[in-house]
Amino acid sequence: MALTGLVLDVVTKVVAVGQLEPGRPVPLLGGLLTLLLIRNPGAAFSTGEGITPVFALAACAVLVFVVARLVPKLGHPAWSVALGLLSAGVAGNLVDRFARQPGPLRGHVVDFLQLPHWPIFNVADMCITAAAVLIMVLAVVKNVGIGGERYPRGATPAQSAATAPSAGRAVVDDGPRREVEDA
Repeated sequence: MALTGLVLDVVTKVVAVGQLEPGRPVPLLGGLLTLLLIRNPGAAFSTGEGITPVFALAACAVLVFVVARLVPKLGHPAWSVALGLLSAGVAGNLVDRFARQPGPLRGHVVDFLQLPHWPIFNVADMCITAAAVLIMVLAVVKNVGIGGERYPRGATPAQSAATAPSAGRAVVDDGPRREVEDA
């Protein structure tokens, strides 16, 4: 999922840069979608334009956290999709931060999709948004943890963890008695 989203983002940006002229909108679908090429030095809604390196470093930290801390805990296919989408989106915009002008850690993100009354965005932004929605549905609506565990309605993961066996230990049932061994 992450690789597919990243490739789709990079390819669409290459096509947009090669085919669109900055400042010249191309209306599609009766104006429902407009292609308009811009270079965004900031974050969402062009906020923080003066701190582009901070966004690049934050994106690096997010990717490291997802890969090192969350991916090893995956135990549910929908969480795999959510983290794949998140990784694709973060990595897609990070590629721009490193590879585009004015230079590494300061590169401007290519945005080119616009809906009526909405800021211009790209495929990476769509991946991040879809990931956020899916994470909220899984964690809040469905009460499914990243490992696939289901929490009782109204209980938080922290409350449920307090009643679960200790992390790193497995319960072994080898007959009438139960022992706890280190996993």
